[in-house]
Amino acid sequence: MADTSERILRLLSLLQARVEWSGAELATRLGVSARTLRRDVDTLRELDYPVEAVKGPGGGYRLGAGCKLPPLVLDDDQAIAIAVALQTAPATVTGIDDAVGRALTTLRRTMPARLRAATEALDFTALRNYWELAAPPVDIAILRTVGAAIRTTRVLRFDYRDADGTVPAPGEPGFRPPREVEPHHLVVWAGRWYLVAREHRQRTWHTYRVDRISPRTPAGAAFRAAPLTHDDLTRLVVQNPHRGDTAGPWPCVGSADLELPAQVVARWAPGGSVVEPIDPYRCRLTIGGWSWAGVAGLFVTFDADLGEVRPPELRDALLRIGRRLQRVAASAEGP
Repeated sequence: MADTSERILRLLSLLQARVEWSGAELATRLGVSARTLRRDVDTLRELDYPVEAVKGPGGGYRLGAGCKLPPLVLDDDQAIAIAVALQTAPATVTGIDDAVGRALTTLRRTMPARLRAATEALDFTALRNYWELAAPPVDIAILRTVGAAIRTTRVLRFDYRDADGTVPAPGEPGFRPPREVEPHHLVVWAGRWYLVAREHRQRTWHTYRVDRISPRTPAGAAFRAAPLTHDDLTRLVVQNPHRGDTAGPWPCVGSADLELPAQVVARWAPGGSVVEPIDPYRCRLTIGGWSWAGVAGLFVTFDADLGEVRPPELRDALLRIGRRLQRVAASAEGP
């Protein structure tokens, strides 16, 4: 009986997801025969859901207009999609934080344990940043694996790809054994996903780009999680120049030394920038953009002295901007 009820709810979910299905498609998705599908459709009709038959080769079904609102029926992937959308919404839209939190709580309370666990495994923090630039997509399967390790407080083992996407094999230059970390938190910042974790043996904190993680299974031993505050996450992700960022694939990419500490520049650098500490008071910043004038303008926003500017195109753009600003200042002073 439980299998039949679950299948009927799954059928209702499929009918809500598309305007029209062929009978063969629905039977395949549900793993049943055409005869069983017809019985399930009749069951929905008995429950007052207006399932209409579609004429044509093979026949089909669609959910017609009706006065009864179907219940919210979610499969695992849909539940995760809603959880991600709700938790990232406050990072891009202001004034809805409380409503988002209440909606997520309400949604989880109405879910069966299986779906609730799937969404709670992706309990992450979205930190705000002005520069929300494009980032490499993150595989949902990796998010689920990492999220489950956080929820169950299990050591996570993974290969960490280099910036070029490769994992050096044993004997190759740069080879590293799989990482073993105690995963604590997922953070979304500047359009990128980060894992905040403590190294299992050395007990040091690190930040990893989730799009560069290749998990290994099974999960490791259990660990005792350490509480992390919002300030901790800001320090480990937002203000951390060693968070694994690489320059985005922009047409124009330039770099320069800034007379500012690396943690300050990392806090305000656009997503996809690279911050490299030089000493406690200086760092080197690499920024990409659609034009050299745009890249130059981003450097100007830091209001700091620049040195070792590269390439020549970036130097020329800074000179042009400087001359324009000088003319504006001269005209403001008058004769």
